[in-house]
Formats: sequence, structure tokens, C-alpha cells
Amino acid sequence: MLEWLAVVCIVILAVFIWPGSAYFCTEAQTDALLGGLGLSHAENNSGTKNDGFTHKRSDCKQNSAAFICKPSALANYLLKHCRSFSDYSPCVGWTWRASAVLQSVYEACWPYHSAVQFVRDNLQLSDEGLVALDWAVPSHQRRRRTSSHSTSPVLLIVPNSFGKITRNVLKLCETALFHGYLPVVFNRRGQNGAPLTTLKLQQFGDPSDLREAVRYIRHRQPAGRLYAVSESTGAGLLLSYLGECGSSSYVTAAVCLSPVFRCQSWFESGLWWPLQWGITVYQKTGLSRYRSVLGQIIQTKDLFSSSSLRGIEEALFCHSSTTAPPAGSSLSWDAYWEHNEPLRDVDEVAIPVLSICAKDDPIRGDSKCTVPLELFESNPHFFLLLTGRGGHCGFTTRSANTCGDVAANSSVTGKRGINWSHKTMLEFFRATTDFFATEERSKQLAARRRGLGGVTGGRAFRNRSISTCKQVPACSHNIHAIYNWQRSYTR
Repeated sequence: MLEWLAVVCIVILAVFIWPGSAYFCTEAQTDALLGGLGLSHAENNSGTKNDGFTHKRSDCKQNSAAFICKPSALANYLLKHCRSFSDYSPCVGWTWRASAVLQSVYEACWPYHSAVQFVRDNLQLSDEGLVALDWAVPSHQRRRRTSSHSTSPVLLIVPNSFGKITRNVLKLCETALFHGYLPVVFNRRGQNGAPLTTLKLQQFGDPSDLREAVRYIRHRQPAGRLYAVSESTGAGLLLSYLGECGSSSYVTAAVCLSPVFRCQSWFESGLWWPLQWGITVYQKTGLSRYRSVLGQIIQTKDLFSSSSLRGIEEALFCHSSTTAPPAGSSLSWDAYWEHNEPLRDVDEVAIPVLSICAKDDPIRGDSKCTVPLELFESNPHFFLLLTGRGGHCGFTTRSANTCGDVAANSSVTGKRGINWSHKTMLEFFRATTDFFATEERSKQLAARRRGLGGVTGGRAFRNRSISTCKQVPACSHNIHAIYNWQRSYTR
């Protein structure tokens, strides 16, 4: 049914949008887009900017990505070692892939025959609720579970907040598997087949469930590094988690693909009506399974008669639309977003976070008012790759194989090619890991030179209490004091 709906939408959009000028990158459009960033055409080609740090090679085409961040040693290291930052060539001309809307609808709705299968862990939380963790494994793999002694890095994937597993997520799993990661998809309560066992749904930016899931992942795979990537509105949950947990998040680095930053205004302004209608229908279809249960805490009539994403969110979590406020809900719309806005604790984020956005994103909206450039220009932990084209989680390139020699030997990934944003994500993870490893070696060498490497100094350092070296964070991850792991079961 969803496939036919997607076909109808694509046909309608193609009929009305094809004659438009969105397929061509005119000089006026380029100047308008650069004007939204406070850049002139000359400034853009020279790669200079007064505030923050915007890098753009002079020999790059107008459609290549602009790297915006605060000047730092890590930023320079990323520019030197991440070739994909200046290697983006979007589709242009008379092709449907050049349309941001069609490209976004295709990536969100069109089916994808993935070469991976999923092994599900239903994790029971401290309040008896359930979230589902889907571990991606190759379809040909006989041994369906990975040893807990594996040192392979884990890639935690946070999909969009509506629970839709898109082509982008499936391709992420394929790419991560091929490059030696252990991909695991986080599914919220009641989404993607996860059972709803409590009278509670996860609020938009409430990271409590994700925090418990991360603890379980670290308990199961203690030897591997943990990386995280989010898609679309899923960035709200990931950013909330990173801000709330700070240095105790267990995550080495994170990437947000086509994130929605200012979520309250995004819900209030709404989307173009065909997109809003499609997402609203999908969300109502998923919630209809729990109509009877939800009727105990909310007015389901208000919920299923709503025609906007804001109306659904208000009906689920805000007191104004309920007979009795749901457990943990806010009393008003503004109070709800005080506790759920993704950037509320952004100053506490302690790891590198790369955001990949397109100016023509039809879901997020106009980049001039939806992308917080001041955040990337002032916070050294946040980096932005802003492309002229790419749609929402699309980033289709001209070449069928955008990965070059990276996936040349892959039986699956090599044939289809790696999405440019996925290739950039992998390079970012590798570069940040190498940078911090180099920094750590430099610190150890400097410590030995100061005399800490001697017999007496080294013994004193080794015998020093851990509490004197590192302050215990407020967001504790003492899993043995919280969990009885017999409550976690698998189907």
C-alpha cells in the first residue's frame, strides 16, 4: 500500500515540478543561497569568512560542500584527511534525481532489497517498557550473534522519530557491515514492531530510553568503540542524549544526516501539505495498533482527527488535548519543548559531531532560518557540511560508484556504490579516532618528558586513585547498580 502511495505521489510531483527551474543551478540561485550564509560569491570562492571557519577549495564547483566550523586543530586535521568533504558532485539537468523533493520521497518511501538481515533484542527498561535493538548481520552469515569479546566498532543508528526504516538506514547497515562495524538500529517504544507494554510513549527529545539502550550495548560489546549516526528527526534524540550525558555518553563520535535542529518551530511551521499528509498518515497508521490502550490516557479522537504533525504531538504529550495528562507529559506546548528541544544542552556535548545538510532540503526547510550557523561557528565540537543540493537524506551523486577504491572489492556495496554522506561519515569517524589517538600519544610522551615516566613517578601515577584523575559524571553508567539483565530477552 505504501509503495503505491509513493508511486502516486511521485507521479503527481513529477507532473507539477518537472517544468520548474529547480533542476538548474543558476547564478541567481547560487547567490541567494550564499546570501543566506552571509557570503558573497567572491567570498565563497576564496574560502574566507569573518566569523567561524568556512573552507571551500577554489577549484571546487559551486555545488560542492562548504565546511563550516570553529577553527581548531581537529578541524584542520579533518580537512586534510577527509577527501570526501570536497568530493561532492550532485546530479543536475533533466533527471528526477536532480529534484530535491523527488529524491527525498524516493529515499523515504521506495522499497529497498537489502543484503542484510536483523537479529532483534527486545530490551526491557527500568519501568518495564520495551525498546527494540536490531543488530544487522549479513544474510549469508550462519552465526547470527557476535561474540561479546569482539573488538569491532559498534555503529548505533537512530532512525527518524516516526519509526520508518528507510532506504538510507538499510544502506547505512550494508555500508557499515562491509567496513567492519557492528550496526544496531534503535527502535523506540511501539515503533517498527516493538511491543508497547506500558502506558507511555517516548517523547521527542527524551533520551532516557536511549541511555539505557547504550548501557546495554556497552555491556554486550565492551571491547569495541561506539559511534552513532542519526537520520532526519532522529537527530533530535541523539543530540538530546549527547547533551544530557556529556563526557559520559560512551560515544566516540557522531554524525547527523539531514538533521532537524529547531524542532519546535519545525512542528509549528509545518511542511508542504503533500509531505505533511504522507508523514501524518504513516504516523497514525502505526499508532492505530494501540488505539484502545492510548484511549486510557489521551483523547484518541483528537489524535486520529489531527491533520498535522503538531496536532499529533500535542495530542500524545501535551495536557491541552487530554482528559488527564499522560505520564511524564508537559502541561503546555511550550513547556513540552523546554524539556525536548534537541539543542537545550548543546554546550554539554563533549564529542565531535558532524552534521551533513543540504540547502534544498524540503523537509527541514529554508537553511537561512533552520540551520544554526552560530552553533558551528562558536562550538568546537560541532562541524557542518552544507551542500547546495541533496534533498533530505538523499545526496545522490553523478557517478554510480561514489566511493572509488573504498568499495571496489565489495560484492554488494561495490555494485551499488556508497552514498556520499555515508562515505563522508566513515571518513569522519576514522579521522577523529586517529586524531585523538595521536593526541593521546603526544600527551603520554609529554608526561614522560616531565618525569612522570620515571620509576618513582610512574609508580605514583599508577597507584593514584581513579577518582583523583577523573571526576565522576552526573550521568552515571553504573549498569550493575541499575539492571537485572534477566529482564532483557530476545525473540
